[in-house]
Amino acid sequence: MNLRAEALEKPEEETDHTASLLRLKEQQQEQRAETKTAISVVGLGYVGAVSMACLSDLGFRMVGVDVSMDKIDAIRSGRSPIVEDRLEELLEKGVAQGTIDATHNLVAAVLETDFTFLSVGTPTSEDGSCDLTYVRQASRAMGQAIAMKDTYHVVVLRCSVPPGTTLDVVAVEIEKASGKKLGPDFGVCFNPEFLREGVAVADFFAPPKTVVGASDQRAAKAVSDVYNTIDENVIFTSIQAAEMVKYVDNVWHATKVSFGNEVGRLCKELNIDSHDVMDIFVTDTKLNLSPYYLKPGFAFGGSCLPKEVRAVSHLGQDLGVTLPLIDSLIPSNRNHVQTAVDFLIPYLDARIGFLGVTFKPGTDDLRESPTLDVMAAVLESGAEISAYDPNLRFGPMLQGQIDYVRHAVPRQADLMDKLEAITVEDAQTLCDSVDIVVVSHATPEFREAVSKRKFGVQVLDLARLYKELPQDDLFYNGIAW
Repeated sequence: MNLRAEALEKPEEETDHTASLLRLKEQQQEQRAETKTAISVVGLGYVGAVSMACLSDLGFRMVGVDVSMDKIDAIRSGRSPIVEDRLEELLEKGVAQGTIDATHNLVAAVLETDFTFLSVGTPTSEDGSCDLTYVRQASRAMGQAIAMKDTYHVVVLRCSVPPGTTLDVVAVEIEKASGKKLGPDFGVCFNPEFLREGVAVADFFAPPKTVVGASDQRAAKAVSDVYNTIDENVIFTSIQAAEMVKYVDNVWHATKVSFGNEVGRLCKELNIDSHDVMDIFVTDTKLNLSPYYLKPGFAFGGSCLPKEVRAVSHLGQDLGVTLPLIDSLIPSNRNHVQTAVDFLIPYLDARIGFLGVTFKPGTDDLRESPTLDVMAAVLESGAEISAYDPNLRFGPMLQGQIDYVRHAVPRQADLMDKLEAITVEDAQTLCDSVDIVVVSHATPEFREAVSKRKFGVQVLDLARLYKELPQDDLFYNGIAW
């Protein structure tokens, strides 16, 4: 007997209760009917984890995929696998609402979703090119799943790749594995991300721009429907142009960092405050664009800029195009790191402390952190060093990054082995126990600790702690001011 028939035979109280149950059931059915597209996200690193959490908050049902069981377990329990503002809050909410799940089974995830966002790693190969191993592997697995589907599926590539990858690698691998055709059976898009680590959630909901290159109108509309609640002005272009936009953006950001730092080193030798110079320079927002990367500071690092500068330089070599400025960015960046090392050489017999280890504040990302280069160099020279960074939470998640750095940068292997042992509990403890403090992050916590240090403790500021330089501090030094 169904609920409606039972309601006719019950007393009035029970009838009212049953009617409430019927209304609730109807509401649930209506909600299910209104449920948005189901999306799988392959790769739960910075881009994947943030995309999954934010899309869940917009109402999409999300399934994350990764080879790391630590990340999967973290996501399933509503914990963030990385340090990122608001991310854990959104993941916890999505898990509680039943809109977030995670698995290591890529094929199963594709089978139960309509969309797949591909955000796997694209590290640098030995020759400087972009390593597409993980992209190829994931594409083949997606193809195996699409072979078993009788519905149209959209694959959206979000990782940085050389122009041509989406159509010539991803689409081709899917066609081979699935036996199906691009267009009638599945669509591909390239949708570059513009998320800054530390403020990635805020950037997702208020993007500087949304760019989509699609294989056809059907795929373009599907992606547009995903983003229409956060950006009504999606920029549609060719897939190759969308791929190139991502590279151009990051190479430009890298160019601005190196340019500002070279100005800073020159100004320092001329006894000119480089920030006075650049403060004037960046007032020209019509021609000089954003001031964000143009203030002298320390070397660029992280998972994007170094890798993509190398990739674009390699692309130029392949095409026989001379790119002298781009080719000079990595050497210029190394020179800036060496400037910091050279400053510390007279202090190798002293105790050296580092405030900030990750490549920038607000993240636990150690990949290509220029501070690690400085630490490794002075450690190799026999210096006694210590470090503090509030974002270093030692455990399985961070250990994966430590292992990655140890493997990718052999000269930092000894430092990675000792990193946990040399890390102290807070900034003030570090300042109280060293002879010279190297500051990599311009945070209020570090500014306060430096201001309270003992008389005579030297400071090498790589991050410009103060807008107005401390003229009365005889032991304060800036790397480029």
